[in-house]
Amino acid sequence: MFGYDIGISGGVTSMDDFLEEFFPGVYARKHKAKEDNYCKYDNQGLQLFTSSLYLAALVSSFVASKLCTKHGRRLTMQAASVFFLAGVVLNAAARNIAMLIIGRILLGVGVGFANQAVPLFLSEIAPVRIRGALNILFQLDVTIGIFVANIVNYLVSNIHPWGWRLALGLAGVPATMLCLGSFVIAETPTSLIEREQLIEGLAMLKKIRGTGNVDAEHQEILHACEMARQVKQPFRNLMKRSSRPQLVIAIAMQVFQQFTGINAIMFYAPVLFQTIGFKNDASLLSAVITGIVNVLSTVVSVVLVDKVGRRFLLLEACGQMLITQATNELQHGVAIWVVVLVCLFVSSFAWSWGPLGWLIPSETFPLATRTAGYAFAVSSNMVFTFVIAQAFLSMMCHLRAGIFFFFAAWIVVMGLFVIFLLPETKNVPIDEMTEKVWKKHWFWKRFMDEEEEERR
Repeated sequence: MFGYDIGISGGVTSMDDFLEEFFPGVYARKHKAKEDNYCKYDNQGLQLFTSSLYLAALVSSFVASKLCTKHGRRLTMQAASVFFLAGVVLNAAARNIAMLIIGRILLGVGVGFANQAVPLFLSEIAPVRIRGALNILFQLDVTIGIFVANIVNYLVSNIHPWGWRLALGLAGVPATMLCLGSFVIAETPTSLIEREQLIEGLAMLKKIRGTGNVDAEHQEILHACEMARQVKQPFRNLMKRSSRPQLVIAIAMQVFQQFTGINAIMFYAPVLFQTIGFKNDASLLSAVITGIVNVLSTVVSVVLVDKVGRRFLLLEACGQMLITQATNELQHGVAIWVVVLVCLFVSSFAWSWGPLGWLIPSETFPLATRTAGYAFAVSSNMVFTFVIAQAFLSMMCHLRAGIFFFFAAWIVVMGLFVIFLLPETKNVPIDEMTEKVWKKHWFWKRFMDEEEEERR
């Protein structure tokens, strides 16, 4: 559902029928032969159609954090599906811009709820040896959603005048799947024990592990829950020095994920390809190609993340993305070359910063601050996704090809951050991160040491 929303908005905003009905000024500029290609789509209202979803997700992620803690991961997913379905109905039936924006806001609330609950759910049920791979299935489904949206955009673009309504309405399919699925899945043992359903929590742990020999893991969860109960204000506890490493890492991963420039590419791929000279059908087909690359490359991450580790994938991707961002002017003669570069860029992101931006924050917080800390991660992601979505078309108008050098500079910063400040979390049990990761890192251990001294 999240991926479909990312992919569908860019395709719909490039369709003439949609633009003519809601953004006639953009439609007129698009069809002026001498209009500056870089500025055809520079419209704040058009950008708000895409970005409003992420602003709503930013706010709702904090509500979702409370819901996750008090009522569980499963109920939070059920709530997400209800908001998704309501947003789909409004978008598909929209008669004015207000209906479009309100629909996108409801979708955004669903995104905030789902993105809070699902990665936590996956991290808590996963055996440690495959935690990374299992969690990245979340990102794989996001890429599949983007790919499906790209195909839908391509197929409905010639259905006049309501093809865009069909594209937005088909978001109801994954929303319904999430709704039905959220009633079928079980709650995580950690969430059950955290809410003092001890017998059910132990039974669920035995069930998902397929064995009765779960005493060690059960004791770890009990200890983590006991520590968590002592924290009455988890958001206030996040401000303590001992929480600084996880919080900084979680927020930084989200900021860096967005400032790779990936969502600028994924939101506006059809618009971008039209800018470099493709016709409408060709631009949508090019977006389908990048969608295929995105899905296949995420599978690479599923296979490798628990073998080569998180840091290796992130650093390799920084090098590859840096090369691809250093592109030339967007001219007709280099259109195919730009598609190749976009595919190389998308592939490197899809096996690194895309999935790991969600995985690392979901596995590094102790239970006492896990839902609160992850809420900060989700909200940080959404606020910077909003910034990029709202600003990209205007930035492209003013910076022209220099926009890619802007993102390239950020990639350099990201690489340095990984080298010096990001510890490896491969094969470390989720409730042992503090002892085995943070207290042993050359920089972050000072925050843990100072906290220990204060307790003494």
